[in-house]
Amino acid sequence: MAHANCKTCAFYEDHIANNTHQLDDAGLCRANPPVSQTEPDSRGLWPVVQASDWCGKFATAFAAE
Repeated sequence: MAHANCKTCAFYEDHIANNTHQLDDAGLCRANPPVSQTEPDSRGLWPVVQASDWCGKFATAFAAE
């Protein structure tokens, strides 16, 4: 897998990074549920990752339901 990075992963969302602005060469990892925050009234956030990052959950497509 020469190009198994976040940008080519099915769980990568090249979009607004947990707030109102776009980050250069970054997106959200949607492989897991959002991470809880320390304050009870704060909403969870998805991890912000660089397009060139990688992890062990890389997938090119979603699993069949």
